[in-house]
Amino acid sequence: MVAARITVNGKEAPISPVEPHTTVLDFLRERGLTGTKEGCAEGECGACSILVARPGTDKPTDWVAVNACLVPVAALDGQEVITSEGLATAGEPGTPSTLHPVQEEMAVRGGSQCGYCTPGFVCSMAAEYYRPDRCANPDPGPEPASGPHSGDGGDDPEHGPNGFDLHALSGNLCRCTGYRPIRDAAFAVGSPAQDDPLAQRRERPAPQPVATEYTRDDSAFLRPATLADALRLLHERADAVVVAGSTDWGVEVNIRSRRANCVVAVDRLPELRELHVESDHVRIGAALTLTEIERRLGGSVPLLAGLFPQFASRLIRNSATLGGNLGTGSPIGDSAPALLALEASVVLAAADGEREVPLCDYFTGYRQSVRRPGELIRAVRVPLPLSPVAAFHKIAKRRFDDISSVAVAFALDIEDGTVRKARIGLGGVSATPIRALATERALEGEPWSAPTALAAARVLQAEGTPMDDHRASADYRCAMLRQSLLKLYAQTTEQTTEAVSS
Repeated sequence: MVAARITVNGKEAPISPVEPHTTVLDFLRERGLTGTKEGCAEGECGACSILVARPGTDKPTDWVAVNACLVPVAALDGQEVITSEGLATAGEPGTPSTLHPVQEEMAVRGGSQCGYCTPGFVCSMAAEYYRPDRCANPDPGPEPASGPHSGDGGDDPEHGPNGFDLHALSGNLCRCTGYRPIRDAAFAVGSPAQDDPLAQRRERPAPQPVATEYTRDDSAFLRPATLADALRLLHERADAVVVAGSTDWGVEVNIRSRRANCVVAVDRLPELRELHVESDHVRIGAALTLTEIERRLGGSVPLLAGLFPQFASRLIRNSATLGGNLGTGSPIGDSAPALLALEASVVLAAADGEREVPLCDYFTGYRQSVRRPGELIRAVRVPLPLSPVAAFHKIAKRRFDDISSVAVAFALDIEDGTVRKARIGLGGVSATPIRALATERALEGEPWSAPTALAAARVLQAEGTPMDDHRASADYRCAMLRQSLLKLYAQTTEQTTEAVSS
C-alpha cells in the first residue's frame, strides 16, 4: 500500500503523521496555509473553502469548492487541492505574486474588510469562475454597481451579466461588508485567459481515486477500491462508520468530538457513481454529489430541479450525496420528501446480494431504517414517466442554506381538470419522512378546483405528528402544510391561465 499523499498547490505532501480524523482544514493550517480559516466547523460559513480537482461534467476536470472543515484529509489521498494561497501566480524571486482575477476584483471593489472570510469567498468564487458553461460568456458586461443586475430590481439579481451564479457563494458568510462589494466583484470577473494554468488543468483528467488504508494507533481510514471490497469490509467490521461527502460525519467529529475506530469512505466507488436514464426509470448512484446529479440531469426531473437550489449551499451540495442524506435517516433531510413524491426506491447492496425497497417502506423510526448491518445504499431509482405537476416547498427561517421547519413535495397527474394521481412527501412533521396518504386519497378522483384544494388542505394540515421545537411550533407546522397545498393550487391555476391566454 502506497503511503497516503495529497497534492496542495502543485506540491505533493504526505498525510502522515496526523490522526485519521484530522480535517483538511487542520492539515493545511498546520503546514502554514493559514488562508484557510475555521469559522463554524460545521460547513455553514465557508471560511474554510478550498478547491478540489474532480471529474468534470463538461470538461475532464472541474475545480470544485468544498468545506475543508468537514472533509478528513485522508479522504483526499491522491487528490489535488488548491487553497487561496495557490490561486495567485508566483513572480520572479524578490517580486510580488500576481493576484488571481477573482482576488483582484475582490481587492479593487472593496470586497474585503477584516479579511477573515475573504479567502473562502475567493475559493468559492474561483470555482464559479472556472465553471465551463459560465465561461461561454466571456465579458462581464456593464459595471456591476450600476448595471441591470445590481440588485436594484433588475430581472435576475442572482445572476450577473457575466453568467456568474451568486448561489455559488451561498455557503460563504461575511460579517463586515454587507455583501454588495463581494457581489460586484463576482459580477465583474471575465473568463479565464487561455494561458491560465488552472483553466488548462481542466483539460486533463482528474486524479483517479486510490485505495487508501491510513492507520494510526487504533483508528483507521479506509477507502476500498471496489464495491465488492467495501461490502466485504463492512461485513467484517461491524463498528465501521460509512462516509461519503462527510457533511454529516464531519459535524459529528468537530462539534460533538466523535471518533471512530474505522471509517470507510465510499464516495469514489465507481459502482455508486453511475447515472442512467432508461425508458421506465432513472437510476442515480448513491455516491454522486448533489451538484453532479443536478448538472447531469439538466432539469429533466423537475421536482429534483426544484429541490437542489434549496438543499443547503453550493459548498455542501458539492460534497453531499443522496445516499448519505437518506442513510442518516433524518426526518428533516430535504431529499426524502421529494423522492417520496416521486415514488422512488432505494437499491441496497450487501455481500450476499442486492434488494430494492420502496422509499415509503424504508424508514422505520427516528433515524432508523430497514437497512441491515453491512448494507449500503447503492442507488436511488425513480420510475418514469413523471407526474407533470410537481413542486417542492421548503419552509425555513432563511430563504436559502437553512434546515427545514417543514418540507413538502408534490407530484400530481391532472387530466381534463381532474386529479388522477397524487403523491405528496412530507418532512419535519413526524419522526420519519412520510407520505401524506390521507391527502392523496382526498385529491384523487376530484376536480382540481378551489373547493377540492381547500378540503384537501384541511386534511393535509392534520398529517403527521408535528412537535414544538426551536425551529417552529407544531401549530405553525400544521398551518404551513395547509398553506403549501393552497400555494400549489394558486401556482398551477395561474400557469394554466397563462397558457390559455398565450
